[in-house]
Amino acid sequence: MDEYLTAVIWAILPTVVVLGLLIFVLRSILRMDRNERKAYAKVEAEERRRRGLAPRDETAG
Repeated sequence: MDEYLTAVIWAILPTVVVLGLLIFVLRSILRMDRNERKAYAKVEAEERRRRGLAPRDETAG
């Protein structure tokens, strides 16, 4: 029975490791996108303010 459990663990381990890496990469991509959108919105707001334009409507998307 020990050999069977060891074989099952070794068979499942690569899948679990790849899944963990995939989750880490996707989470990082989403976090970078969110931060870049915040930075872009900040720059856009500063430029609109500098040019004397009305603030962008946040609900317009």
